[in-house]
Amino acid sequence: MSESLLNRSLNCAGVPLRHVAQLQDTLRNGGEVALIDLREEAVFATGHPLFAVNLALSKLEIEVLDRLPRRNVPITLYDNGEFWDAAQGIRKTTRAVAILQALGYANIALLASDLAGWKEAGGELFIDVNAPCKAFGEWVEHHYHTPSFSAEQVKALQAQNANIAILDVRRFDEFTTMSIPAGISLPGGELVLRLRDAVPDPQTQVIINCAGRTRSIIGTQSLINAGIPNPVAALRNGTIGWTLANQELVQQQQASFPPLSEASRRAVADNSRALAHRAGVTRISPEQLAPWQQDRTRTLYLFDVRTADEFAAGHIDGACHVPGGQLIQETDHYASVRGARIVLSDHQSVRAEMAASWLAQMNWEVAVLDAPLSAYRVPGNGRANVAAAPAVEEVTPQQLRGWLAEGDTGVIDLTTSANFRLRRIPGALWTTRANIAQVLRQHPSVKRWVVTCTSGLLARYAVTEVAELTGLPAYLLQKGTLGWIDASLALEHGDSAWIENAQDRYRRPYEGTDVSPQAMQDYLDWEYGLVAQLERDGTHGFKLLQ
Repeated sequence: MSESLLNRSLNCAGVPLRHVAQLQDTLRNGGEVALIDLREEAVFATGHPLFAVNLALSKLEIEVLDRLPRRNVPITLYDNGEFWDAAQGIRKTTRAVAILQALGYANIALLASDLAGWKEAGGELFIDVNAPCKAFGEWVEHHYHTPSFSAEQVKALQAQNANIAILDVRRFDEFTTMSIPAGISLPGGELVLRLRDAVPDPQTQVIINCAGRTRSIIGTQSLINAGIPNPVAALRNGTIGWTLANQELVQQQQASFPPLSEASRRAVADNSRALAHRAGVTRISPEQLAPWQQDRTRTLYLFDVRTADEFAAGHIDGACHVPGGQLIQETDHYASVRGARIVLSDHQSVRAEMAASWLAQMNWEVAVLDAPLSAYRVPGNGRANVAAAPAVEEVTPQQLRGWLAEGDTGVIDLTTSANFRLRRIPGALWTTRANIAQVLRQHPSVKRWVVTCTSGLLARYAVTEVAELTGLPAYLLQKGTLGWIDASLALEHGDSAWIENAQDRYRRPYEGTDVSPQAMQDYLDWEYGLVAQLERDGTHGFKLLQ
């Protein structure tokens, strides 16, 4: 760490504390709370408050501006006693304070007594990720009694050639990884809008599945709430339940929803609007949106919930693309300030109204933007709003190859552990950015360092840091590891000692095809207990329709 940055971090000793009771009162009263867990995702998943959000120190500069868009939002940080640089005794919270202050955030506090203080004050700790959304799904099923079929029941219907349609509401990439035989991909945000086109016969039994429980519960209940005439049920426990029932999953299915017809849109337009109104969702015009965007006293998120192709063809200025189903599944990630305003845009309205109806029941202040297609003028996929990175010296892949051949250069890779396992520069070492100091101390002496990641974006922030930690020249690999690959240079693949205990990502028990049955059952058991945990915690504010 540089002397200037070290001094800035040490000067953070005067940062105020924010106590658990204050945060809980703010949550119950609907105020804004940005409770930030700076640990890596796998550690975050071991336990955190319900509305804490994981914003790891390693990725702070590339995520914080979009996730905490208002510079004077009350931010509360914790790291549960973890050190960024154990040798110098610098905690992650102190480093984060220095970064946030440099970015202009003005209302920063530390969580008094960390997670131990939260528990001592009677607060619950929730494991896993996206806990508010998963708990909400359980709350929905508990109170609405959302119908479901077991895997055995669905398999029997298939064997009978019954009139059924299995609709998979996950992302398309999840669907192709592994899915129920004869399933069709229809992501949850599109479900109500496109149901009639995907399932023309109103007598067809519709069965909704995801990998576990949440998205299938919300998808099934969405169809019921929207007045779809078909009989509807969730596949109980999704692909996890299917696997635990010793049924086979298939891979690389491509069956997807057909193009949208006007008849399908008209069939649900009135009901979705009435449902949103009933849930307390407001409608605003672009003229009403403008002052909200300028309001420095409230955090605002503007989400476009349509398909990626529609978003790229043209969207509202300032909107972030988040398909509606994923927004309900991962609200805490996209809207990281609990109590913020959320505005949803969709020129068809139905998708925004359905997502908004759920967000309102999750106790968000949410509005649907009432604007014609002609207002969706900004083309492209959008870009993340990232902090300005320092100017650093770059080297080409060819130059790095020459240095590596001389044996006097170290390469440090800050990509995800999964990407590092998939492909990496030969001899590279891996770490999260927050642990650079510890990893560098374990490495033999070299003449210089080259820092990389997949694209070079995150690595750019760390080059100066590496130089100051080591006292050696440090460089950024031009275009990152992708530049190395584009130059057709040699790669390593597979396991590495550097990623044996990687904690940058929590492995979900419902993803992939190699998860143990016990891990899947443990995950389901946890979900079954979420309703009771919500009741003990008392900060959720969920308010379902009667």
